[in-house]
Amino acid sequence: MNLNIPINHTYEIDLIVEKKHTALAYGSGLAEVFATPAMVAFMENAAYKSIEPFLPEGHSTVGMEINVKHLKATLPGKKLVAKSKVTAVDGRKISFEIKVYEGEHLAGNCTHDRFLINNEKFIAKLNQQT
Repeated sequence: MNLNIPINHTYEIDLIVEKKHTALAYGSGLAEVFATPAMVAFMENAAYKSIEPFLPEGHSTVGMEINVKHLKATLPGKKLVAKSKVTAVDGRKISFEIKVYEGEHLAGNCTHDRFLINNEKFIAKLNQQT
């Protein structure tokens, strides 16, 4: 299957940090600051949404690898912006660079790979496993 996802395609989403996004709420620490697991989900969401319009009917993507650096603590009430860029498309694998900013400050960055799936076949295969 040939994916027509443009290399260097960019996309941005934003998020206002809430208490439900904190390390304390996630159980990943005791600080009431934006949790690393929440940052990973935010980054993956930016990547997924950026290519969703290019995907064939009945297909989606799943994350397969992410290498994250969480560089700055962010308090609830602050706005974060995730900027995603497609860096490569190799068959069914799509690669990204994603940066998260709090204002002018880089709060985190990552490289991320996603894999194209046929939704029905993917779930059917999982249901066959015991």
